[in-house]
Amino acid sequence: MKYRSVFDIIGPVMIGPSSSHTAGAARIGRAARHLFGREPVYAHVHLYGSFAQTYKGHGTDVAIIGGLLDFETDDTRISSSIDIAGQKQMEIHFYEEEAQTDHPNTARLVIGDDAGELELVGISIGGGKVEITELNGFELRLSGSHPAILLIHNDRYGAIASATSILASHEINIGRMEVSRKAQGEQALMVIEVDQNIEDTVLNELERADHIIQVARISD
Repeated sequence: MKYRSVFDIIGPVMIGPSSSHTAGAARIGRAARHLFGREPVYAHVHLYGSFAQTYKGHGTDVAIIGGLLDFETDDTRISSSIDIAGQKQMEIHFYEEEAQTDHPNTARLVIGDDAGELELVGISIGGGKVEITELNGFELRLSGSHPAILLIHNDRYGAIASATSILASHEINIGRMEVSRKAQGEQALMVIEVDQNIEDTVLNELERADHIIQVARISD
């Protein structure tokens, strides 16, 4: 494994006690918040494996809600995030699931409001690092450590080219890209990790591109 910096080894600056159960959990919650695009009104948090067994003692619960409130991993408000969410009248439910998952630190978040809902599965892989493995039924592999654009699009010829040509016109470099689909000819998900945060003007242009249905982003 290659490390980009010493912080990849010792973990992020964070509120403790655990990089996996606290910092990683906060990043899963924050990724869901960014992809949803706004603060949710309700959150159903399903915890699996080690997350389900130790989430109260390790602060996984407050970390995930802190992420949904868009708190960074070192934000001192994380310890009070459930109370803060309650003051905002966010409805929160935690579920300790017994089902076996591929990774012991797994969380499935269902968040939403009157305008929509998002379902996301994330795993905390250690040192504060996470992977988003599922979004609204699409399988993917997203680190959450880099700016990214996610595009739901019709599975048609030209959809990928229309998106990448827009990014090229704005001189935005693509670091990694993957496409998944539920079935041929139906909706597909394009995940593009980039080297810089994406401006609203670029998102608006992507939303108008051929075959694109919905656009979301993760900022660093």
